[in-house]
Formats: sequence, structure tokens, C-alpha cells
Amino acid sequence: MSAPASAQPTEADRRRWTRYLVEERAEGLVYQKLADRKTGEEQEILQSLADAERRHEQHWLELLGGEPSRLPKAGIRTRLLAWMAGRFGSIFVLALAQNAEARSPYDTETYATPAMRADEKIHYEVVRGLAARGRRRLSGSFRAAVFGANDGLVSNLALVLGIGATGVSSSFVLFSGIAGLLAGALSMGAGEFVSVRSQRELLASTEANEDAAQSAGDLDIDENELALVYRARGMDQGEALARSRRIIAAAQEGVRRTTTGPIRAHLGADHEIVGSDWTAALSSFALFASGAIIPVLPWIFGLQGLTAILVALLLVGVALLATGAMVGILSGGPPLRRALRQLAIGFGAAAITYVLGLVFGVGAV
Repeated sequence: MSAPASAQPTEADRRRWTRYLVEERAEGLVYQKLADRKTGEEQEILQSLADAERRHEQHWLELLGGEPSRLPKAGIRTRLLAWMAGRFGSIFVLALAQNAEARSPYDTETYATPAMRADEKIHYEVVRGLAARGRRRLSGSFRAAVFGANDGLVSNLALVLGIGATGVSSSFVLFSGIAGLLAGALSMGAGEFVSVRSQRELLASTEANEDAAQSAGDLDIDENELALVYRARGMDQGEALARSRRIIAAAQEGVRRTTTGPIRAHLGADHEIVGSDWTAALSSFALFASGAIIPVLPWIFGLQGLTAILVALLLVGVALLATGAMVGILSGGPPLRRALRQLAIGFGAAAITYVLGLVFGVGAV
């Protein structure tokens, strides 16, 4: 739907166009800043988004008859995105931009062109695709970071609350919290070390045998055993035979394809690439400790009794809300809902141990 040619714009229309103008200009700046930090295909895509926002900007400038003498500020969300785009990686910005692009004001705007409305819908899909790329790259490390920090937060909060509810001295609560931090962090680090080391050893036992590559030139190009190798790895019969014929033909022509050649590339590349076992162990230790230290801070700074418990709850609550909101932003879901869910889970576990501490404390008396 477009505005009639004879329609006379009102002052309200001009104010609305001005808001559209500053928003398009700010959104174009976001994509431009992101493009400047990228290379290759992602840079081209982001640059195209920035160019499209400039076209939309030009549309409103033409309707307004040029640059207005006074312009309002862009919305807080867009200004925040522009600030983040110039300082941080693209994943958080793109996740927030995805939500922003999902709510186009042009669906009901009579002065927006059909092409602009279509652009906004396409922009949402493009940004969603770019955000999905970032999420896939981040998913493993981010999951480990959230899991490690939250595990430290919740488990040590539960420990110090449960111990504190028994009525023991503040020094004993502090000692228990530090012991819980070290025990949990060491357990996490050791578990991650064993896990990664075991995975590396498992993958090493399934690496492709280089003897097959060295023997490829002597195989019969029509009837050969190399196709069986690929079929054993999950390829169908036709694809396995076609691929093995290409490898044998290349080998017979004298093309050397060993460590980085077709056999190793197709057999070994299917394995998940795992990192260093020591790096994984130290990361897990640090992540758990970074969360576990927060509930202990009140006792470290000399607070006691109910005051220390309330301050610990406040600090952990803020941390849980922050990590929950971060998960919501990255997953494209509502940040507030995810933050409250994280808070409820963490405080629920702590409440159970606190009640148990009260019960055991009364029984001991």
C-alpha cells in the first residue's frame, strides 16, 4: 500500500519521516561498522545491508525535501547497537539486530515503498543467517563458559547458605566457601582434562591409514577396494566409487596427495577437532572459580550472619540475571525471560540447601 499522489503530508507525517530518517541512518552506521571489522563474504553482505539502509534514508530525505534543520536522536536500542558494533564482536550486535529487524514499521506505513517493505523482511533473514553463523562458531565455547560460571555460582551459593544456616561461625562459612571453590574448580578442570585427552586418543585411533594413499596408484580404476573405505565411512556406493576413481586417476598421473590429500581430507576431516587438554582444563578451572568466588565475597570482606547471606544473594542474583540475559540475546529469545529463568533455577537450588541447613542446624542444637 502506498500513499495517494495527491495526499498532502501533515506535520505528523513529517515528524514520522524524520524519525525514520534517523533510524535508517543509525542502522546503516551499525552495519557499516560491522562490515569494517570483517573480511570476505561477511564483509560484502554487511556492506550491502549498509547500502540498503542508505537507500531507505535517501527516500525519507526526498520526501522531507532535504536535510531537516533539527533531527531527533535515534532510539536507545539503535544507539546501543552502534556503540557495540564499534567495540565488540558482531555476534551480540547481530543477535540484537535480528530482533530489531523483526519489527518493521513499514508494514503499516503508507509512504514506504513496496521495495522498502520487502527489503526489511529480507534484512531480517540476512541478519538471522549471519547471527546463526556466529552462534555456531560460539556455541561450544559459550556453552562451556555459561555452564562453568553458573555451576560455580549456584553450587557455592548453595554450599555457603547451607553451612551458614546451621549457625556456625563466619570463619567456618568462609573456609567452606573457599574449599568448595577449590574442590569444584579442580574437579571441573580434571574432568575436562580427562574428557579432552580421552577424545583425542579416541580420534587418534580412527585416523586414516596413509598406506591407502600411497597405494592408490596401483589400484584398478574400475574395480578397486578404495571405494569400500568411503562406504565404510558412510558414503553411498555411487559416490564412493566416483570419488575413489578420481583419487586413483590423480595418483596414476603422478599427482602427490598424501597428508593433505583426498583420502585424509575425506576420512580425517570428519572428526571433530578438539583443542588442547591443558587449555580446556585451565579454562574450566577459571570459569568455575570466577562464578564460585562471588557467593564468598561477603565473608571475605568481613560481613557476617544474615547481612552476609543477603549480600551474597544480591551478588549472585545479579550474576545469574546477567548470564541469563546474555543467553537470551545470543539465542534470539527474550532476554528478560531467560534471565528470570536462570535466577529462579539458581535461587531454587540455594533455597533447598538453606532449608536443609536450617533443619540440620536445629537438630544439632
